Amino acid sequence: MKKYNGFTAVKGIDFDVRPGECFGFLGPNGAGKTTTIKMLCCFTPVTRGTLEVLGHDARRQPREIKARLGVVPQEDNLDPELTVAENLLLYAGYFDLPRAVAQERVEELLAFAGLEEKAGVAVEHLSGGMKRRLAIARGLINRPQLLILDEPTTGLDPEARHLVWEKMRQLKAGGVTLILTTHYLEEAAQLCDRLVIMDQGVILDEGAPRELVEHHVGREVLELAPVNGRAGEILPLVAGEILAYHTIGQTLYLYTSNGRRLWRQVQGLDGNFSHQALRPATLEDVFLKLTGRNLS
Repeated sequence: MKKYNGFTAVKGIDFDVRPGECFGFLGPNGAGKTTTIKMLCCFTPVTRGTLEVLGHDARRQPREIKARLGVVPQEDNLDPELTVAENLLLYAGYFDLPRAVAQERVEELLAFAGLEEKAGVAVEHLSGGMKRRLAIARGLINRPQLLILDEPTTGLDPEARHLVWEKMRQLKAGGVTLILTTHYLEEAAQLCDRLVIMDQGVILDEGAPRELVEHHVGREVLELAPVNGRAGEILPLVAGEILAYHTIGQTLYLYTSNGRRLWRQVQGLDGNFSHQALRPATLEDVFLKLTGRNLS
């Protein structure tokens, strides 16, 4: 639990992260994801409860945790006047790495991030995607067992986002355990082995992305609009084919594991729907079912 001046930002949550996996926190802004990350990184103390990171108590052994931890914060805190290589060397100094070892790791990480040609360029002249790759490289300078990334691709264009995803997959393949916070559905589905869905400081559910989708909403979603208050009339006619449903405005969302059969049933309904769409179910639908609102 974490409280700030009487406000409970994170309530009684419980989770564990397995070695070598990518574990995600999915939720909207204000869900408590970043506060949870700050506690994991020992940046802010736990108000109540127990938190163990890499076998160490976060309250009693923060130095031991930080020595084995890599962090990529949500906000860009690179030194803009320094060059790419200088940023990495400066950060290596925080871990008391010998100069020769630090230089070797800088060259290794520049290659990993695809920034060799930018080594002598000031950070202020880099693109957003390059800055994020540099931030990830910096978080790896101490060869951490656990890398924590808080909203690592926020604000990036699609190409830059995919490049960052590629680097994260390489790290996981190399045995690094990753913890990721995100509000991007595709990012969570692409990268996470398991995740928790958070909202208003609590965990709503936990599991593998595909398992969560199939458990809560099935494999497909049929959207019908406008329903004009006819949901109570429509639902009994399709009850045998749906796992759950939700209405937002004039759109009725029907969750099913047999979209084709449900589609055929709907075609026989007496209604003039200007919008009918059958699509694969996503984590957005899970969040919508659990909270009654979109993930935004």
